[in-house]
Amino acid sequence: MIKERMDILIEYGNELPHAKVYYREDWDTYYFDLLGKQFGLMSKEATSDAFITLKGKPEVNETLRETYKDVVPGYYANKKHWNSIKLETTEITDEELKRMILNSYELVWANLPAKIRKEMKLNQ
Repeated sequence: MIKERMDILIEYGNELPHAKVYYREDWDTYYFDLLGKQFGLMSKEATSDAFITLKGKPEVNETLRETYKDVVPGYYANKKHWNSIKLETTEITDEELKRMILNSYELVWANLPAKIRKEMKLNQ
């Protein structure tokens, strides 16, 4: 189940415009990359403690942590802006995880310089 979920999330990340998900050897993790900017990290092994770390708005992150026991402050990340979600969770569906990935992607996209965003939209 965890391996299948990881494959689904990697595939989804790779479908987002200008994004790529790849194993980053120097960090020993799957790296969700948008034009050189991180929008997610995911464990490389499909184990019971595997997780994905995603960016979110601070107030939304707090709500998610209060709502789901499998959502905690981001590991190895700014605890205010990042959450880590256990991949073995049954509380959160794949579709909800995809929405969280998209949200993280959109937050990072919005922080890219306007010139880059405009150039990239033209090239889609």
